[in-house]
Amino acid sequence: MSDSSGTSERPAGVDELLERVREGYDRIEPLAAYDAVQAGEALLVDIRYAALRERDGLIPGALVIERNELEWRLDPQGSHRAPEATSHDLRVVVVCNEGYASSLAVASLHRLGLRRATDLVGGFQAWKGAGLPVTS
Repeated sequence: MSDSSGTSERPAGVDELLERVREGYDRIEPLAAYDAVQAGEALLVDIRYAALRERDGLIPGALVIERNELEWRLDPQGSHRAPEATSHDLRVVVVCNEGYASSLAVASLHRLGLRRATDLVGGFQAWKGAGLPVTS
């Protein structure tokens, strides 16, 4: 790939992309996320696909929005928004299975103006591993 000056630029790999994305915000650990949700300070959003939710269970109170619908459901100005998507100031904690896809999802939410969006370090597996509530 060449830019307008004729020099070649190597495309970023996914690991490099994750590193760059994560530099733009502070991720949250499971216990801190649990405390924020209990205090009414954050909305937990589970983006795992159905097979993982069926296999591993759900986080009680988490809003389930599969990844392909996330932006439409959380955009406070969107016509398909979830009732919980009340403002761009909403603190959203995105949860995927292990904390990788959620980071890329957060980057997209930031571009929509949800600047307080973050993701759960280690994802659902870290939540469950910390002994936090899970239902089948």
